[in-house]
Amino acid sequence: MFTYINPEIRSRLIAENKLKRINHIGEELNATDAVEPGSKVINVLGPIPLPISLCGKNYNAKWYAAVRSTELEKVESLAATLRNTDGQNLFATLASSMAVNSVLVFGDPQFSKNPLVRVHSNCLTGDVFGSQRCECGPQLDSAIERIEGDPSGGLLIYMAGHEGRGIGLWAKAATYLLQDAGENTYEANESLGLDADSRDFSDAAALILYFLGNRSVRLLTNNPKKINDLEKSGLNQLKIEKHVAGVSKWNERYLKAKRNWGHKIGDDDLS
Repeated sequence: MFTYINPEIRSRLIAENKLKRINHIGEELNATDAVEPGSKVINVLGPIPLPISLCGKNYNAKWYAAVRSTELEKVESLAATLRNTDGQNLFATLASSMAVNSVLVFGDPQFSKNPLVRVHSNCLTGDVFGSQRCECGPQLDSAIERIEGDPSGGLLIYMAGHEGRGIGLWAKAATYLLQDAGENTYEANESLGLDADSRDFSDAAALILYFLGNRSVRLLTNNPKKINDLEKSGLNQLKIEKHVAGVSKWNERYLKAKRNWGHKIGDDDLS
C-alpha cells in the first residue's frame, strides 16, 4: 500500500508527541533529525484507541503503527516527484512494498514485572480468510485473548512483511501448490530457490525494548528461530510460553513439519 503523510501533518504529530523515532535498541531519537542512510531507525505513530471485536469478544487496545525511515523516505520522495509533476491523481494507483508493522498494547504492561508478548507474522490466508492449512488465525485470536485477559497486560506485535515466512503472498501461493504435490512447507520454499525461513525479527525486538525495556518478558511462541533472533537483538530475559492453537486434520502435516524443523510442539499438542 502506498503510504504518505503530508509534511505539515507530520510536523504537527511530532509536536503532539504522537510520532516518534527509535533506534535498533529501542532508544528514542529526535524525530526531526536527519536519518543516516541504511540506519535501522523506526518511526512509531500512536497511540490510537482501537476497540476490537474478535470471535464474539470485545477488547480495548492502543494501536501503534511502525515503519523504518528508509522505507518512508522512498515513499515521501516519490510523493514529492508526483506533486511537482502534477501527478497527484496517480497517488491512488501506486504500489509500494513498504511493510508497516503494528503494536497492540493491552492494559499497562510497562508497569508489569512479567508482561505477555506475542510477535505474530502476518498471514492473509489464516488471519483474514480463516484458512485451516496453518494455525496462524487461531494463534492470533488466542494471543489477543491471553494477553488482554492477563493481569499483567502485554503487547501483540504484528509483523506485516512476514507472509509465507518472508517470501510474500505470490510465492506462498506457489508453495501451496507444491505442498499439494507432496512437499512440506519448508521444502516448498526451498524448491522456489528461497530460504525456508527468511523472516527478520530485529524490528520486533526494537519495539519490545522501546515499549517494555530489557526486562523479564513472557513470550508466546514455539519457534526457536524467533527466540534466537530476539535474544541476538538484545532481549536476554525472555521466558518462553508454549502457544499452540487451531490444530486440525487440515494442518496436522504442516505442524509436524514445523516440529521437525525445531518448533516445540509435542504429540499431545497434535492430538
